[in-house]
Amino acid sequence: MEITNVTEYEAIAKEKLPKMVYDYYASGAEDQWTLKENRNAFARILFRPRILIDVSKIDMTTTVLGFKISMPIMVAPTAMQKMAHPEGEYATARAASAAGTIMTLSSWATSSVEEVASTGPGIRFFQLYVYKNRKVVEQLVRRAEKAGFKAIALTVDTPRLGRRESDIKNRFTLPPNLTLKNFEGLDLGKMDEANDSGLASYVAGQIDRTLSWKDVQWLQTITSMPILVKGVLTGEDARIAIQAGAAGIIVSNHGARQLDYVPATISALEEVVKATQGRIPVFLDGGVRRGTDVFKALALGASGIFIGRPVVFSLAAEGEAGVRKVLQMLRDEFELTIWH
Repeated sequence: MEITNVTEYEAIAKEKLPKMVYDYYASGAEDQWTLKENRNAFARILFRPRILIDVSKIDMTTTVLGFKISMPIMVAPTAMQKMAHPEGEYATARAASAAGTIMTLSSWATSSVEEVASTGPGIRFFQLYVYKNRKVVEQLVRRAEKAGFKAIALTVDTPRLGRRESDIKNRFTLPPNLTLKNFEGLDLGKMDEANDSGLASYVAGQIDRTLSWKDVQWLQTITSMPILVKGVLTGEDARIAIQAGAAGIIVSNHGARQLDYVPATISALEEVVKATQGRIPVFLDGGVRRGTDVFKALALGASGIFIGRPVVFSLAAEGEAGVRKVLQMLRDEFELTIWH
């Protein structure tokens, strides 16, 4: 069957993956209202197309934190990609590099920063969770920097893991053959089986709930990499992020996996963009499945978008070729939208 759009990969992934793994990637928090709203909010935005404008030359390249990329479509950090496909983050890194765009590697990747760097050239960002043990954080940030990563995407919406009921039912844990590679040597790479979600227990034990704005400033003392604050949904927090020295903001509700009944990211975008007054770039993730979605986000002030689930679903379906295809399809659809 010829795949004609990004969404079709989800059904294939559902067939291929073990239930525990598919549910982990697919689910949102609690009632999953925000999960649906991330899509529905895009669907409510309509275009006012203007006609008879010369569109013979379209330039989709853009610059993110000074790095030139082929299009404003980038890869969001998604954890544990080797659950989707044996090549996991290696395949994603190669696909993003081939597409001329940025990959963000999750802290909880099943491949290390060094391993991903070894796949070849490419612009890569590192998503960071702040552990209670700050020495671990410091070590990890330095390793990412040494491995050639160009920015930190600091996730700020996860003091505790959201309540993902399918993970509780499935007693989600990392398959025995995999580890959280970045923490392997620190005895933090394994996740214990738990009565509910193994990941939720791991987060409760390891991730620092005291994380605050002063930690954004602390990070700047240990690295020269620019810091993107990922998980902002309000104008107030956008203004504080600028004061704290953030180089950019990612409007994100964690793929609707953290707190249910927060607005869709596309609904929160304008407020955040307005608050930043153009001082730092604002990006968006959550619910992007079409080139038209990319265009809508840019029209409302985003400097670029990140895709998460389409990457893991296409990875599960077709490995590196799947991720390449997703990036190409979104690029083609985005270009077609501009042509109109």
